[in-house]
Amino acid sequence: MENKEHIKMVFEGLLFIVGDDGVTKEQLKEILEISYEDIDEIFNELQEYYLDDQRGIELVNYGDNYKFLSKAVVHPYAQKMFQNTKQSGLSQAALETLAIIAYKQPITRVEIEEIRGVGADMMLRRLIARNLIKEVGRSEAPGRPILYEVTDEFMDTFKLISLEELPELPSFNLDETEENLYD
Repeated sequence: MENKEHIKMVFEGLLFIVGDDGVTKEQLKEILEISYEDIDEIFNELQEYYLDDQRGIELVNYGDNYKFLSKAVVHPYAQKMFQNTKQSGLSQAALETLAIIAYKQPITRVEIEEIRGVGADMMLRRLIARNLIKEVGRSEAPGRPILYEVTDEFMDTFKLISLEELPELPSFNLDETEENLYD
């Protein structure tokens, strides 16, 4: 392996860039033009480095998908941070994601992303940290994705007694819409 330290630096930078999605072993092999053995060696060295108690993140490998995660020690502080920023309101993306979950719960991340048309991983983490949504189990779909629902904190924040108080969604007759297009 040529210039191992350089490759290790690029490996680390790629992991940072891809964020929650992670990067696969196959992608790393192709991009870095190194062997699977070299990838394993670099991963092990980086993982050892991030296991140090003085680091707030760790490097994980789930099913040959490598990514950074914050360590458990960070979670209570992240929760506190998001609670402190709760007064500043929720972004449009957060409100859209919450609305989808409230109307469609229980719902998976992939279903949310299909409706919104954008990735929802980071938003789901933020909403969990703010205690507005929670994981409630796993779907029976392939891969058994996590199911999400709104929390009591969500109900309190939006001053709802039950989800039946949510406004009714408008219904669209697709046949009429198509007819109007051709008039």
